[in-house]
Amino acid sequence: MQSLFKTRIGRLRLLGFLEGISLLLLVFIAVPLKYAAGDPAFTKLLGPIHGALFVLFIFNTLSVGVEQKWAFTKITWKVILACCIPFGTFYIDRKILSKV
Repeated sequence: MQSLFKTRIGRLRLLGFLEGISLLLLVFIAVPLKYAAGDPAFTKLLGPIHGALFVLFIFNTLSVGVEQKWAFTKITWKVILACCIPFGTFYIDRKILSKV
């Protein structure tokens, strides 16, 4: 786990994991609480956190892509596209980022 903090790719992987977890919490806990129980508090708390993690993931992907000299058409766009697909950050971490 500590090795993730030492490299920029490791930090990008960690950020992708956090973004995916925040989406899981939002979709499976916060939204049902909002509509089933009528309590929007958790959605109001978690929504901006997930949004910030999403934006940070995109900016960090572009930054790492430039730093690592990734070919935009081969790696960078796949990583950015994956974060736009629900739970895609978990897939892209396993298929691309863990091997880089």
